[in-house]
Amino acid sequence: MGKVLVLYHSASGNTAAMARLVADGAALIPGTEVRLREVGAAAPEDVYWCDGLAVGSPTNMGVLSWKMKRFWDEDMFDHWGKVDGKVACAFSSSGGWGGGAEIACQSLQMVLMNFGFLVFGVTDYAGRSTTAHYGAVAAKEPRDDEVRNGCVLLGRRLAEWVAVVADGRKEQHPLAKPESRTLPG
Repeated sequence: MGKVLVLYHSASGNTAAMARLVADGAALIPGTEVRLREVGAAAPEDVYWCDGLAVGSPTNMGVLSWKMKRFWDEDMFDHWGKVDGKVACAFSSSGGWGGGAEIACQSLQMVLMNFGFLVFGVTDYAGRSTTAHYGAVAAKEPRDDEVRNGCVLLGRRLAEWVAVVADGRKEQHPLAKPESRTLPG
């Protein structure tokens, strides 16, 4: 059974709402156990437990929040090099469109790559004009259907990759399921 951890920091509740949607998406893949953790309640053992990790943070001046950065700088510092090969992705909520959420996702991905996580992008569309190429993003709370769908899509794709990479379940590879793909055009 694949294990997915959705680790998040939320200052206003917006990123927490996204985290719940990402967790819902991961739970769509049969045989996936999902754990939701606020970063202040998380421990390195949570990261060891999972096969796949979705990390969410509010956008702080275009990058991840200091609380999320502190977790990786301090709590995970002695664990660097010990979590290589786990699958990971990112999501972020900003104060408005153009507020840097995609850049915040990339800053989260940089942290994850430094720890040896296998970071992926999502080619599918969550709606007519919404993608999750760099992670799921929202302006404030994820109210819009396309934004909500982007969060669910990100979680589902994470669980699919965990099923393939950690469990060897090739039938969960996105290319093996063309009926569930939402490509442009």
